[in-house]
Amino acid sequence: MATIAYHSSHEQFKPSELLKYAKMAEQAGFDAISSSDHFFPWSERQGESGFSFSWLGAAMQATSVPYSVVCAPGQRYHPAIVAQALATLGEMFPDRFCMYAGSGEAINELITGEKWPPKHERNIRLVECVQIIRALLKGETVSHKGMVSVENAKLYTLPENPPPIFCAAVSVETAAWAGSWADGLVTVSKPYDELRSLLDAFRQNGGQDKPVHLKVQLSYSSTPEAALEGAFDQWRTNIFQGSVLGDMPTVAHFDAAAEFVKPEDMFKHVRISSELTEHIEWIKKDIDLGIEKIILHNVNREQQLFIEDFGRKVLPELKSYA
Repeated sequence: MATIAYHSSHEQFKPSELLKYAKMAEQAGFDAISSSDHFFPWSERQGESGFSFSWLGAAMQATSVPYSVVCAPGQRYHPAIVAQALATLGEMFPDRFCMYAGSGEAINELITGEKWPPKHERNIRLVECVQIIRALLKGETVSHKGMVSVENAKLYTLPENPPPIFCAAVSVETAAWAGSWADGLVTVSKPYDELRSLLDAFRQNGGQDKPVHLKVQLSYSSTPEAALEGAFDQWRTNIFQGSVLGDMPTVAHFDAAAEFVKPEDMFKHVRISSELTEHIEWIKKDIDLGIEKIILHNVNREQQLFIEDFGRKVLPELKSYA
């Protein structure tokens, strides 16, 4: 049976509001919570950017479900600091946390004033960072000179079990590469043939016995018109290819890029429907692909309606689906 998680979007809501939604989601029957991690929102309309690791401590104390977070070590975050954060959360909340490691996006990482590397260099840097983090979580003393530098680092507070580190991948090439080193894979929803090819690439290149998580972008509301309007308002800056999203440097660039997006364009990138049965059928197809965790991100602003309606009608149906 797949785990169904609620996605907490720091770009769209204040941390205090997200804490309320996390508690509501647990009470409604969601099995887990996933958290984004941004320094800037994707658009001025979203308008928030809380610090994920501060929020995670509060949210995990206020609830009892497992959590995950997207994190891009290497530029904005030094890997030794990421390791310390993971160790602290892992010690306080044993076996309730995992990290989704990605190569990052310019909009967040350029605040350091450093050069933004091309994708292949960011991938090399990411693996270096993961190796450093894993060594530190084992209690080793680490010194390293490469795309990142570490000097005589050692963690004194360690979790009994180090949190798993997944790779966040949106392309077949990255998924195949991730199979060799990541503890699991997380990706985003896309047409089923494309998603199946990506999963096959991961599983055929070392990931065959590793878990896969899927973040689903959806827009649910009481009417079809409201569901489409909410998706268009909040998520039209997020529908471009990963290479484009990764390299745009400012919020203004994202808003400008989305200027010519039309509401009907959203259907290719977001599951938009006011019909709960349609959402159920979409998610069942995800489960049939052997995905262990489905993270549901309602991209519009109607979080309470989404949590309540999915808790009443969708989650029970999914939990009885073999």
